[in-house]
Amino acid sequence: MALISSGLTSKLPNLPTSIFTIMSGLAKQHNALNLSQGFPNFNTDNTLIELVTKAMKEGHNQYAPMKGIFALREVIAKKIESLYKAKYDPGFEITITVGATEAIYSSISAFVWPGDEVIVFKPAYDCYEPAIITNGGKPVFVQMEGKEYSIDWDAFKSKLNDKTRMVIINSPHNPSGRVFSRVDMLKLQECLQGTNVLLLSDEAYEHITFDGNNHQSAALFPDLFSRSIICASFGKTFHSTGWKMGYCVAPKALMKEIQKIHEFNVFSVNHPVQVALAIYLEEPQNYLGLGAYFQKKRDLFLNAISSSRFKYIPSQGTYFQLLDYAAITDEYDVELAKRLTVEKGLASIPISVFNCNGEDNGQLRFCFAKTDETLLEAAKILCSI
Repeated sequence: MALISSGLTSKLPNLPTSIFTIMSGLAKQHNALNLSQGFPNFNTDNTLIELVTKAMKEGHNQYAPMKGIFALREVIAKKIESLYKAKYDPGFEITITVGATEAIYSSISAFVWPGDEVIVFKPAYDCYEPAIITNGGKPVFVQMEGKEYSIDWDAFKSKLNDKTRMVIINSPHNPSGRVFSRVDMLKLQECLQGTNVLLLSDEAYEHITFDGNNHQSAALFPDLFSRSIICASFGKTFHSTGWKMGYCVAPKALMKEIQKIHEFNVFSVNHPVQVALAIYLEEPQNYLGLGAYFQKKRDLFLNAISSSRFKYIPSQGTYFQLLDYAAITDEYDVELAKRLTVEKGLASIPISVFNCNGEDNGQLRFCFAKTDETLLEAAKILCSI
């Protein structure tokens, strides 16, 4: 039977192979230390693993409710109110998703129509644009400026028009490690006032901030709150990215539309893990201690490379650190990242692939969600260059 292919038109004809796939593949091929992809190389808390095991043994192995189990939605609502003084109804305004990525995709699918414009700040994590394009939307880019990734809010405002359906922000920001300040969020709120533009706020690293840089959730700002879909990740928070667990929160009218997509995309999410998380989240220190935990790792890594030729601005949040190699070479960052993997045994992520027009600032991203031994071994390699 012949395959039907000649008449097909791809919705994503120009989609490149993900840089994460490329760099992790190289790392595996050359047995390199992999500080490229954003996942820990240490295990999650054994207490959480035991709670999942217990839930499985107690029989929570069939479909969970479409929205997620109520106990988990309820504890999320309590957490958000405690941290940000914002109230979400666990009955109607919270959905448990297959990681933050599904929350983002379902949110874009629910609201973006063909011809709609969606503003994306670059550099941007690579799941936003394909979701926009698949739904017929047009990504409109605002390039964050310089090696500190500042935002020109006048330039942003100039991109808003009658076709703008949504703005996507990400803070703490991957890949730069920048945290949007309160001033940034107030500027954003001011720009969007009087419009019908939705805000999709990717807050996957909300609990990982350093040096007094507090996370400024969209939930903290009344006008943003009313138009925001906030997406979060249990995988990033609890060192369990392979579980693909996340959630989104939004006002009832918005969430009703998101759940229509979610229901017929995945319907429901891992039941025993939900039961375990509902219990685990009852102890706030399980997430409130993450900033201090990862700051120690960041500082260990930066202290260990202090004698190297790499320059850096300490990451404000996430578990990523950018290193500036301008004093070492003027190589294209993609080529340098590949060469370091093959020749030095250390994999990283080049930043130009996330920028407008491949803008190359001479920076590589390293993930420091690794064991101390891995970080010190990586630092030795960097100091030898």
